[in-house]
Amino acid sequence: MPDTILVANAGSSSIKFQLFNIVGAASGGTGSLDLDLKGQVEGIGSHPRLIARNARGEVVADESFTAADVPDAQAALRQLGSWLRARHGGAFPVAVGHRVVHGGPTYDTHVAIDDDVLAKLEDLAPLAPLHQPNNLLPIRAIRVAQPDVLQVACFDTAFHRGHPEVADRYAIPEALYRDGVRRYGFHGLSYEYIAHTLPALAPEIADGRLVVAHLGSGASMCAIRSGRSLDSTMGFTALDGLPMGTRPGQLDAGVILHLLTSMGMTADAIQHLLYHDCGLKGLSGISNDVRDLLGSDDPRAGLALDYFVYRSSLAIGSLAAALEGLDALVFTAGIGENAPAIRARICRKARWLGIELDEAANAAVPAAGARLISIRASRVKVYVIPTDEERMIAHHTLEILGRQRRR
Repeated sequence: MPDTILVANAGSSSIKFQLFNIVGAASGGTGSLDLDLKGQVEGIGSHPRLIARNARGEVVADESFTAADVPDAQAALRQLGSWLRARHGGAFPVAVGHRVVHGGPTYDTHVAIDDDVLAKLEDLAPLAPLHQPNNLLPIRAIRVAQPDVLQVACFDTAFHRGHPEVADRYAIPEALYRDGVRRYGFHGLSYEYIAHTLPALAPEIADGRLVVAHLGSGASMCAIRSGRSLDSTMGFTALDGLPMGTRPGQLDAGVILHLLTSMGMTADAIQHLLYHDCGLKGLSGISNDVRDLLGSDDPRAGLALDYFVYRSSLAIGSLAAALEGLDALVFTAGIGENAPAIRARICRKARWLGIELDEAANAAVPAAGARLISIRASRVKVYVIPTDEERMIAHHTLEILGRQRRR
């Protein structure tokens, strides 16, 4: 059987994974990647379920477990590992790539993981408390079970590290900037994938001035010119910018001071509020899921969606200013790919930029590849392009594996 690379994208209640075969790696070359499997272990601790599909999209596994059998992410990893080894004759992948949300000031590119790297990444956990601890769980588990297997950390912040300094700074003293208090930006693996695939999927905009809207439970936008990130709506942490499922997005720092001093909230209580009880959930009081809000006639659901659309339209204008013009808008991620009503509302608010939506194309059933949803005559083109962070992680993992094999 061919060597494989496993990609793990671990969250608090699910572990997404993809398994790639390495093909054509003879004569010292790095080879290329063929998708073998993709899936997830979802409902960890409540209604655990392992579901996996092959490269043709056919279901090859659909197993449910009790909460006692899979109470946490470590147990989910054991179940996933056992299933993968059984399917592949007991063989373990030659490398494992991991999504790690925050690389801090130290890591501006993706790296092989050793004790020093892991310790530095653990120190960054307070800057991404929803993500970083979960990202690191499978790394630690695999280091115990298979200490000789190459593991690679791929950072959501890395794609943004080439920003001009003026885009990365806050108006704070220099000493704080040197200590790492700066605007990092996130969802970089998603943005990098879009930029990486545009020459093949939509060559007419690949070298242009783009705003890419990664709209999901976590949401942000990125200004990209000629394949490089110039600015992003997210900053020091993944709380900033657009409103999200449970996170507030842009928020006056004075609000935090007010909660601390006038309302007597503790830092832990404020952190929980900002990461779990704000955003669409906080505004609506109903749900953090856009599908639920679109199906509700409650005025609070309408307010939450209005706010999301309004802030998204403001962000497009701001990033277009950073780009000094706009050639295309690209929607991606869960909401961006699957909520035509939200796309239409955002595009209508951005008509002043030269966007003219093709309503029929926008409402069409989602398809693979790039889909143009603006009219041909639209000065600013609008596309829907499915993202694939896991393939980007596999690509970087293969590069690092190849370098190590050539030593």
